[in-house]
Amino acid sequence: MGRSGTGQPSLYEMEPVEPELAIPFETTGPERPECPLVLSSPHSGQAYPARFLAAARLDELAIRRSEDVYVDELFAAATLCGARLLRAHFPRAYVDANREPYELDPRMFEGRLPSYANTRSLRVAGGLGTIARIVGEAQEIYTGTMPVEEALRRIDGLYKPYHSALRGLMRQAFSDFGIAVLLDCHSMPSWTGSGAKQERIEADIVLGDRYGTSCSPTIADFVERELRGLGYQVQRNKPYAGGFITEQYGNPGSGFHALQIEINRALYIDEASLEKKPAFAQVSADLVEMTERLIGLAMEMARNTGRALAAE
Repeated sequence: MGRSGTGQPSLYEMEPVEPELAIPFETTGPERPECPLVLSSPHSGQAYPARFLAAARLDELAIRRSEDVYVDELFAAATLCGARLLRAHFPRAYVDANREPYELDPRMFEGRLPSYANTRSLRVAGGLGTIARIVGEAQEIYTGTMPVEEALRRIDGLYKPYHSALRGLMRQAFSDFGIAVLLDCHSMPSWTGSGAKQERIEADIVLGDRYGTSCSPTIADFVERELRGLGYQVQRNKPYAGGFITEQYGNPGSGFHALQIEINRALYIDEASLEKKPAFAQVSADLVEMTERLIGLAMEMARNTGRALAAE
């Protein structure tokens, strides 16, 4: 792999793991689950490989606008309440863990994609597949194409291990408590659309439960009520109903619940500079307070299964 069409070494001719991604993600919190709640932050990674940036036509700040900036930090203190947090270090623009494993745009790659690749999803059409083509307002990331092998390397080396870790956390919580509750943590820009069609998002927080299919309404209603009680404007499923992770890990009939939470970035950062606002600490404290109360609800639900008492 790794030869360009000119016969020169490709920018993607690199070591199996870039030094920036030697630790691609981490789990923080108790070694063993103390409650059924698992937090995931798949889009807050900031470890940009140097060769990725060299292959990009955009500067790092422009690419970083695709991040869920500091979302992992907003929820970090929830681990002190007994939750476990899985946080990606690899950036969303490099490989997106909230997509199917092979949502790939054939126009981006040199060589033939595997037959099982999903090349026709709406997300691929929009430039936001597993390997994103664009960031922000349809800004192209790359100067040219990349070898198919590079996309598969990112998926095998980063995407799949992240999901393996997340499945493990959910299964462990379910094994100990009889239920598992995933809070998939994201941020959203304060606007939607682009150009003349831009519209400001009025909500402070959007909860996505795939229109009631990914988690019990008891959980979604509880989180919405708690956030409203803390003074936030909350919407459900619009404009974000939940992505691949919410869909994949939520099966409430089997005791697995997944709820996506989107925090309006204007609440806690300057969206142009990505610098934290003074309100960051208060937003974080509120989210952790909500999460602590959600843990109480999850424990109550677990007790109804009879397993939590054995774990205490």
